[in-house]
Amino acid sequence: MSDFLASALQLTSTSDVEANLSSAEEQISLAAKRGAELIGLPENFSFLGNDQNRLEIASSLAEQCSRFLVTMARRYQVVLLGGGFPVPAGDGQRTLNRSELVGKDGQLLGRYDKIHLFDVDLPDGNKYRESETIVSGSNLPPVIDVPGLCKIGLSICYDVRFPELYRYLVTQGAELLFIPAAFTAFTGKDHWQVLLQARAIENTAYVVAPAQTGLHYGRRQSHGHAMVIDPWGTVLSDAGVQQGSAIAPVDQTKAQKIRSQMPCLLHRKPDFF
Repeated sequence: MSDFLASALQLTSTSDVEANLSSAEEQISLAAKRGAELIGLPENFSFLGNDQNRLEIASSLAEQCSRFLVTMARRYQVVLLGGGFPVPAGDGQRTLNRSELVGKDGQLLGRYDKIHLFDVDLPDGNKYRESETIVSGSNLPPVIDVPGLCKIGLSICYDVRFPELYRYLVTQGAELLFIPAAFTAFTGKDHWQVLLQARAIENTAYVVAPAQTGLHYGRRQSHGHAMVIDPWGTVLSDAGVQQGSAIAPVDQTKAQKIRSQMPCLLHRKPDFF
């Protein structure tokens, strides 16, 4: 793992795809100018609207998102994560929620289809049924060895509540965990930062968590607070609630020091669990 700047972008995406991608490029450009080499876009970066509209445009939007990520990575010479966009599932009724990691040369380094789906009734009256319109991914998330940077584990939003997924990623060599999200405002105020810090601490890994923020449509509102967190659980950067970026250094020496001081990964008892 080399030392570099990582950026977790924060957007307020809506149903206006072109406006969303324009805002995304603006934030990518700003982060790149600040020296970020690894940049992450949040879940639903290209579209955050009602389910019917998402299904209607999924085929063309999937192609548009992949092209956008390739173009942005090449244009700004960064490693870029598209944190989640709809891809037709093949049944004409549902989509996958896919993230893609693209290298500086525009090469696809890896992809992941979200496996944990948010089917929850919240106390604020909002109900979410992702499984009605989204198909769970069929493969475990990858760990991608990015030359010149580090080994990166992928995940998306609701995955953060399942620690076994992140322990799997770390056992596969992950040094940095990407957690792009569109975390609800109601749950985010109590759980978002706590969960991110827990995943960093228990795995002694960096966490880079791009986020959606603000009001998107109807009552759909996201918590914000995109973050970069170090392996000790320290929040290095927090984007607050406005569109922007959390940006901070990923320090190889610090990561190695923390893992040597707190060698819990070496103390695991895999024969018992």
